[in-house]
Amino acid sequence: MDHRKTVKELQGEVDEYISQFKEGYFSPLAMLARMSEELGELAREVNHYYGEKPKKSEEKEKAIEEELGDMLFVLICFANSLNIDLEEAHDLVMRKFNTRDKDRWTRIEEQ
Repeated sequence: MDHRKTVKELQGEVDEYISQFKEGYFSPLAMLARMSEELGELAREVNHYYGEKPKKSEEKEKAIEEELGDMLFVLICFANSLNIDLEEAHDLVMRKFNTRDKDRWTRIEEQ
């Protein structure tokens, strides 16, 4: 069976990688700019696959999976730079969705 990494392990792996460089993490504003850049690249790929704008023949093929991976890496860098535990952040958001938004969407009826 494959070992699946926890979010904590992902954060540790990224931190170990970034810690080998003198520059360390970028500032929060630079990190936000990087995240915006990666989001734009993801949007471009989604538009090519599912939208009305196919790729030009000379454009390199990039997978949505790779772009999501880039987004995840930058998100983890951003969280690490601000000492945010993403597992805790996720738990906070899920509590919010399970309370505030519990009746917002039409549930699938159980059979």
